[in-house]
Amino acid sequence: MEYLKQILDLILHIDHHLAEMIVDYGAWIYALMFLIVFCETGLVVTPFLPGDSLLFALGTFAARSDGLSFSVLAVSLIVAAIIGDSVNYWIGSWIGPRIFRGEKIRFLNPKHLERTHEFYERYGGKTIILARFVPIVRTFAPFVAGMGRMTYRRFMVYNVVGGILWVVGFLLLGFHFGNLPAVKRNFTLVIVGIIIVSILPGVFEFIREWRRTRKPAL
Repeated sequence: MEYLKQILDLILHIDHHLAEMIVDYGAWIYALMFLIVFCETGLVVTPFLPGDSLLFALGTFAARSDGLSFSVLAVSLIVAAIIGDSVNYWIGSWIGPRIFRGEKIRFLNPKHLERTHEFYERYGGKTIILARFVPIVRTFAPFVAGMGRMTYRRFMVYNVVGGILWVVGFLLLGFHFGNLPAVKRNFTLVIVGIIIVSILPGVFEFIREWRRTRKPAL
């Protein structure tokens, strides 16, 4: 429970923690951010790591005169996101056959996998792009693509496009809006808002599916 509280505190007060990290790690902050983005997208067991909120906060610090380099962040984190999804794809292609044989994989939440599989079935290859903007689904989408033997060349096209749109999009949002006085005063609320907006598609999909299953058969 204490561990979960620390994760929640990191996400909700990411601006304060990020400011401390920049002071403590200096130029190594770029490597640390690379690692976090890579793990959030590349390892099936770490969907809880901050993604959207982290990119927004990084964009905020990049807009400050003494802040981080926007170009270095953009390039390094795009690479981290693309490599992360690629690793996740190959993990899925390796573990997939074991799942089909009915083996239980430790740390792999079947509900998350099922939800992502349904998302993938609905949107096809575009899931790799769309999932970048949906927490949890973002982590499991490339895994499902690998498990389903999606052609790697086709996967990489969606992977690169999605990685660029996700990283640059949220960095730019933070860069242009993160330092507005109203946003700075209510940064935690803004982060909560980003999280809520990110999970809304999943909530709507859950409600739609629940209503569909509740309809009596004709």
